[in-house]
Amino acid sequence: MLIIFNVIFIAFIGAIILFIRQYRIKKRTHLKELETIDVLHKKELLKTQMEIQSQTMKYIGREIHDNIGQKLTLSSLYLQQLVFENKTEQITDNINNINDIINESLTELRHLSKSLTDDTVENSSITELIDEECKKIRVLQKHDIIFSSTLDIELNSYQKKSILLRVTQEFLQNSIKHSKCTQIHISIFNTKSTLTLLLKDNGKGFDVKNIQTNGIGLKNMKKRIKMIKGDFKLKSNTINGTKLTVEIPI
Repeated sequence: MLIIFNVIFIAFIGAIILFIRQYRIKKRTHLKELETIDVLHKKELLKTQMEIQSQTMKYIGREIHDNIGQKLTLSSLYLQQLVFENKTEQITDNINNINDIINESLTELRHLSKSLTDDTVENSSITELIDEECKKIRVLQKHDIIFSSTLDIELNSYQKKSILLRVTQEFLQNSIKHSKCTQIHISIFNTKSTLTLLLKDNGKGFDVKNIQTNGIGLKNMKKRIKMIKGDFKLKSNTINGTKLTVEIPI
């Protein structure tokens, strides 16, 4: 009788242990599923936000071109008519000055409209996009921009290209405005599964741990890279300047 009781008791304890083990396994599985769902949700949210942003920019660009641009053009035509009809020299000069301002505004609006409505990111490679940013800085003739890349980079994702471009732009702006650097190195290369973007300057650097320098631009860069499952490493000191390494899966 005692033997039977012991067998039943051991079986009961074993069942409890098995139940607890299965419960823990199910709990871990459930937590992983929730984590995966959360990551997918954030990725979809970022993708949606970028699509909305892109569509909004295109809408604004069209409105600038079709609405504001047309009104300014019409105003310019009216002024030209006034110049033709008016014979007073002083008034004519004033009208010409106003007309010049309107024409300058039209030129600027056309450039803005084009920049908002074009599909440069979608139609260009990441190498071409970054190279174009480097050319813009070189025009200033104040900083030595050195850019290198591997030739076989294939990155078709609009989302990833857009994020890498924004990170590059943010780094360039920060280096030019705050670091007092003379040289900026940019390189982008890839392996079979990873793409690496390396940006560094020879500026005065800053304390990465300082909350005041860890501003909105830096936080936005981190957040964007995290949303595409990338790795974000920032190093900075007064001797070697600032170095940012971004790795994303491809």
